[in-house]
Amino acid sequence: MARKFLVGGNWKMNGSVKLAETIVNALNQGKWSPNVEVVIAPPFPYLQLVRNTLRKDVGVSAQNCYTESKGAYTGEVSTEMLKDLSIGWVILGHSERRMIFGESDEFVGKKVHAAVKAGLSVIACVGEQDAEREAGQTTAVVFRQIKAIADQLAPADWANVVIAYEPVWAIGTGKVATPQQAQEVHNELRGWLAKNVSQEVADATRILYGGSVSAKSAPDLQQEQDIDGFLVGGASLKDQEFLQIISSRQ
Repeated sequence: MARKFLVGGNWKMNGSVKLAETIVNALNQGKWSPNVEVVIAPPFPYLQLVRNTLRKDVGVSAQNCYTESKGAYTGEVSTEMLKDLSIGWVILGHSERRMIFGESDEFVGKKVHAAVKAGLSVIACVGEQDAEREAGQTTAVVFRQIKAIADQLAPADWANVVIAYEPVWAIGTGKVATPQQAQEVHNELRGWLAKNVSQEVADATRILYGGSVSAKSAPDLQQEQDIDGFLVGGASLKDQEFLQIISSRQ
């Protein structure tokens, strides 16, 4: 089954009005294959600016949301608020949310369920830390993380979920998993979906690679059979390099 390649740009807690305008202008003028889908995730304060000025075929994503649609949850953002701004995507379970803010596997699963139920598309992140990889626990960790998500979803819900495999040791470090390392984990994740959800879901679900993706590493990574796109961090803040990454897939 053909899976449309997806390139996401996660700005994290970076940006300004000026940077948002620069990146939006570059994307509005950019050209890439119709076989590539693009989604960018600015910080919350810039979501409306970006959505109102960005070409409509490029998706806009929040970097997080809460499980409840409204209420006394100071500092949180609901799925309903995102929908009110015509934001169609949300990133959930990023390693920084798990490690810095203490989000458990179960909580991430509940947030994915809430977002999908609300009609949002989700980029759900999984990935192991350096010590876990050295201990040979990579598959155990990512299987545990994806199970907590799958436990909250019906098979039909997976049509609105993209998995992002982000080895924590390669995020913001300049280290990049080799294409073979990334492909191995992507293949294991697809196998888990086939065994525990369905072969149909396994065939259709896109699995992105994230972890210091750059214009240099993207061409080789995108050739792997089970790598269906990228979740780009720092390079997504560099408009021309981000366009190069998008164009690495023809």
